[in-house]
Amino acid sequence: MAERNARWHPDHPAFVFGERSVTHGAFLSSSHRIGAALYRSGVRPQDRVAILSMNSLEFSLSYGACEAYAFIAATVNFRLAPREMLFVLQDCGAAILIFEDEFTPQVDAIRGELGNMTLVAIGHAPEWAMSWDRWIGEAGDMPPPLDPPRPDDLAYLIYTSGTTGRPKGCMLDHAAEVATAENFSSIMGLTSSDRTLLLMPLFHIGAKTIGLGQQWVGGTVTVHRKFEPEHILATIEAERVTATHVAPTMIQALLDSPACGAHDVSSLHTVLYTAAPMPVPLLRRSIEKFGPIFAQMYGQTEGIGTILPKLDHILSDSPERQQRLASVGHAYIGSEISIRDDENRALPPGGVGEICLRGPCVMRGYWNNEPATLSAFAGGWLHTGDIGRMDTDDYVYLVDRKKDMIVSGGENIYSREVEEALSAHAAVQTVAVIGVPHAHWVETVCAVVQLRAGQRASTEELDAHCVSLIAGYKRPRKYIFVDQMPILPSGKINKPLLRQQFSEPLDAA
Repeated sequence: MAERNARWHPDHPAFVFGERSVTHGAFLSSSHRIGAALYRSGVRPQDRVAILSMNSLEFSLSYGACEAYAFIAATVNFRLAPREMLFVLQDCGAAILIFEDEFTPQVDAIRGELGNMTLVAIGHAPEWAMSWDRWIGEAGDMPPPLDPPRPDDLAYLIYTSGTTGRPKGCMLDHAAEVATAENFSSIMGLTSSDRTLLLMPLFHIGAKTIGLGQQWVGGTVTVHRKFEPEHILATIEAERVTATHVAPTMIQALLDSPACGAHDVSSLHTVLYTAAPMPVPLLRRSIEKFGPIFAQMYGQTEGIGTILPKLDHILSDSPERQQRLASVGHAYIGSEISIRDDENRALPPGGVGEICLRGPCVMRGYWNNEPATLSAFAGGWLHTGDIGRMDTDDYVYLVDRKKDMIVSGGENIYSREVEEALSAHAAVQTVAVIGVPHAHWVETVCAVVQLRAGQRASTEELDAHCVSLIAGYKRPRKYIFVDQMPILPSGKINKPLLRQQFSEPLDAA
């Protein structure tokens, strides 16, 4: 892709980061120089290049070098604690760590356990690391004597969030990422004239693959360092951004921003949302504000699953249309979706079971973790860990995460169903439903609620609203009001943290 874009669009902007930008021609030549620096540092094809950085131009350029020379880009979540970072670095066996100077204290805390790993700092370099500029400058301009990557070479080693234990490294090869790039480009309707804005962290697969979708056809990728609603809206207007990628929590923040309405965002033709299904009330509000420009992608680091295209994001009085707004769409072209029971048997339409998928956009397995790989691919399907159902038209509805299902008094209660009910209340901005221990029922429902600014709602009011929409046994027995919901870098609500904070058992009363 990089070579093709450099040949056909050499002077067109490839990446924009604030006041800095590179053309497609400059991106390719920079990739060669960084590849030469990696080679000079002893990195060889399929060695791991660890990257610890917030979104930056250097991050994108490092990705480019790895892609060009079959080095494996192994990203490190900058929000991890130093010991967690150490686990990722040791698990992947990185030959080199490229880190942003903001994270010098974290690297300093663990560098004594990194062995002979080469350390390169973007920005100000401590005495024990080489500076980015010097590192590249000393390598010269001669590209390394290496062949291009093969389709089955690993491109990325992206670690999962680790919310259910230690992070697992998802092995993603070049063939899968090229297929994903083509899929995203098609679904988002991207061309070489488009400008796609990336807001999510580049250490996650979501932002990276959306960027690849734009690179597939040329065009421009604009990268923001972090999510700031007012800055995002201003950038869309100033740079005439045509497409972007968000989590539902980000859409909520954009809609609630005082700057929403103050900027011309009419250039947008596609907003792809991922990380979690969008509550239908929020989705309706979004469509009313921005128009029918939304598409939803369901998947995970391990693989891409479904798409709910823009054509299905239409406000209508049709019950079928309304129902589909609550779905996560249908399978991607070339992919397969199956709802399967605990015995790995396919369920008929309407049956509730685990969402499983297979196709060209799926990982090869988990790095250094054969047992987890075998479990994930039992029966030849990637088991997502999500519970869902499929209707007669093959649209998939996400019911819950397996680990989020609450079993109370022998009844299965799906947290997402309760969250949908509470989200329909006008005063509720965000809600997360978790299970808490109960002296009699073993487990019961707890709702953690963030109200809209200036709004009020009592426990009794929310309770009455909830039982008007769902069965009484599903309603929360406990409500906790918070000023701010904890959010993971992926844009998902941090439910494991909520469980830690609010795990006090309820008595039998």
